[in-house]
Amino acid sequence: MAFREKTAWLTLVCMVIAYTTYFTLMGLRPAPPTNMEIIVTFGAVTVAQAVAVIVGMIVIAVTATREANQPADERDKAIARRGASIAYYVLMVEMILVGVVMPFTEPAWKIIQTALLALVIAQGVQLAVVLLSYRRGWHG
Repeated sequence: MAFREKTAWLTLVCMVIAYTTYFTLMGLRPAPPTNMEIIVTFGAVTVAQAVAVIVGMIVIAVTATREANQPADERDKAIARRGASIAYYVLMVEMILVGVVMPFTEPAWKIIQTALLALVIAQGVQLAVVLLSYRRGWHG
């Protein structure tokens, strides 16, 4: 498995664990969360995810030092561009829902939660496209 594929798997797994935890915590609340509760909880989960990804990437880099030190080749760059491009369109559709539709029908806390979920989904799509591209041998 390529170094960049390993880091994409690590990031995706950490994201799924972290944000499943976050949205479960928010969903189990008996009352709608305050803006401060959303910020603090999302911030704490995001910091925990970032620390897990950093530690994991250090471990991966130490075990594959030679590959980790090599710059991204054209295939890696093409795969990253493809993932970012598709994720951009997913995010735009989600932001139309959050910014154009929801303000007329939903309370602020639901809009905030949906916007955060949109960011997580877009990043997940980007990572999934990268992983599928590596698995299927997509070369551009």
